[in-house]
Amino acid sequence: MATLPLPLISVSGTPAECGAAYGTAAAEEIAANNETYVERFKLRAGLSRADVWWWGTEFRTATRQHHPRIAEMLDGVAEGSGVAVEEIYALNGRTELLYGAHASKRGEPSECTALGLIGDGTVIGQNWDWHPDQRPYTLLLATTDEHGFSVATLAEAGMLGKAGLNSAGLGVCVNMLGCDKDGTRGGVPYHVILRAALESSDLTIALRRVCSSPRSASINLLIGQAHDGPGGGEIIDVELVPGDVGLLHPDEHGRIAHANHLETNVAVRDYLKELGSSSFFRGARARRLLAGGMSMADIFADHAGFPNAICRHVDERDAHDDRSETIFSVLLDLDEQRLGIAEGPPCDGTYEWATLKELTA
Repeated sequence: MATLPLPLISVSGTPAECGAAYGTAAAEEIAANNETYVERFKLRAGLSRADVWWWGTEFRTATRQHHPRIAEMLDGVAEGSGVAVEEIYALNGRTELLYGAHASKRGEPSECTALGLIGDGTVIGQNWDWHPDQRPYTLLLATTDEHGFSVATLAEAGMLGKAGLNSAGLGVCVNMLGCDKDGTRGGVPYHVILRAALESSDLTIALRRVCSSPRSASINLLIGQAHDGPGGGEIIDVELVPGDVGLLHPDEHGRIAHANHLETNVAVRDYLKELGSSSFFRGARARRLLAGGMSMADIFADHAGFPNAICRHVDERDAHDDRSETIFSVLLDLDEQRLGIAEGPPCDGTYEWATLKELTA
């Protein structure tokens, strides 16, 4: 296995056992990451620690109701790390707290450009764009449950998922969205919905789980399934907003891309229309470059619109709390069940590859 550009934590057992082992192994990173978010919740959303606990309790209730096995894992993370369980759930609901209706300023949702391609195989990938201060708290989490089902995913310490793939040949990439219905009560946290997709045995189950989960924040999932017969693989893009779902499909050549604005006719107002965003050209440019035969790795290093490009660099004109860059870039080969990770911005990085079996050994 290649030397990965970030720490690997590999755990096994029941969801509670996996969570506790993860929490123990990454206790220092989880505690530090949690403190950065507690401070960010205060600065951006005006939330006191007591407010964070209140929201964490709400998120825990919703997670237990709709995804009890994931709730067991998160409870285990809290137990293993020593971080209050309410704060672990708030951490996994950081998108709701930072960009919900209660946030004092929304800012541009700047997480990611995602791509997918069905050809000889099924490959999806993304640039993960977020505040550069979060890079030290990012890790690769590999889990194998009591039934032998494995998941490997990029994750912020204390969270359960981001871009990743599983032993059923299903993979997920994610983009942040924002709309006028974000911030309502009762939703399952953004990163719990993402984990629910990664825990799915096939594309249909993934769609059932994410579409049936009530939402307090908008999220875009690019979900792929490996080739499993002569019909080939499949990819679908799902725009999930509170109360509605929009669907996008690959073109006739099996290509698809998505950035951070809504592209379907879901019954909400995309608040990027009030802010403006590089998202308005990133997704379209990625599709065009993919159609021209450029590799996904080269597309993720593209600098058109620099510094707010597909390969995002810090824009020094932004206030410190609003800064973003591509922290990591991920490629997921679903047929070969392997992933490649480059520390970002990827124009200066090299993809290091590992198979799911290697990560869970």
